[in-house]
Amino acid sequence: MTGSELLLAAGVDAVAGDPRWFPHPVRAIGTVIAWCDKNARTFCRNSYALRAYGVLLALGLPLGVFALSREAVTMAEGIAWWFGSLLSIAMGWTTLAGRDLWDHVHEVRRRLEQDDLTGARHAVSRIVGRDTERLSEEEVVRATIETTAESTNDGIIAPLFYLVVGGAPLALAYKAVNTLDSMIGHKNERYMDFGWASARLDDLANWIPARLSAVLIVLAAGLVIGSSAPIRTGWRVLWRHGGNHPSPNSGRPEAAMAGSLDIQLGGINYYDGVPHERPVIGTGTRRLVLMDLTIASRIMIVACLLGVILAVGTAWLV
Repeated sequence: MTGSELLLAAGVDAVAGDPRWFPHPVRAIGTVIAWCDKNARTFCRNSYALRAYGVLLALGLPLGVFALSREAVTMAEGIAWWFGSLLSIAMGWTTLAGRDLWDHVHEVRRRLEQDDLTGARHAVSRIVGRDTERLSEEEVVRATIETTAESTNDGIIAPLFYLVVGGAPLALAYKAVNTLDSMIGHKNERYMDFGWASARLDDLANWIPARLSAVLIVLAAGLVIGSSAPIRTGWRVLWRHGGNHPSPNSGRPEAAMAGSLDIQLGGINYYDGVPHERPVIGTGTRRLVLMDLTIASRIMIVACLLGVILAVGTAWLV
């Protein structure tokens, strides 16, 4: 994918976001995963069969998405070079979720500014997996900042990375891996075997992008806040607390954000009414306030811009 195509794809995402009327490929990927999940226990009678089926799905779906999208681009290029380029741009656009993330975070922030805690809980429930019905305002802020940091990687930096490495087909394959993990890569009784391969593959696919995202968040914080202090604290917390997360990758951007804002993330979350305690990330001791969410959203935007500049520059150079 050329630098110009990548820049246009990012521009379309910034303007159009993820319109619900558009036949988004990730929704099609999700439909396939849901069907496989629904029928897995019909085909598989024991845990070994479930794990084998999960491995086939984790490998086969991304490979299939890559092959189909690559063939589509090749066929479009055969019709006209500009047609292939337009298709690559459109596919690249669908892998990016910067505008969609911004819109969701803005809705949470808007509800809190209006003292509508119930509305803020509902808004944050659309972007986090934890129970949100009883969250306090501070917990809503924490949940939103955590998903902002994590989604900066999953929704923007990682797709940009794969757009540079292998164009739109590889970025779409990454989205398949990411969607598999979000739908079936859970550590519970239902998915312990079936989702094992999906979770491991997602860990591998995000290893480099997550660390790149953390660095960009720290740099962005320095630009947003206008001093070197958040860079120093962000880097220190990233180094010390980046591994304080069940995921080998999600803790990196969260630690970068926590250190840059001098706050604490992590702690107790509830899933289906069951408490799950995560290690604390960050060294700040003050209560989280709405302004922290406002600054975090600005850091996310600047980190995304830095990511686009880096990706476009790399694509042009190579």
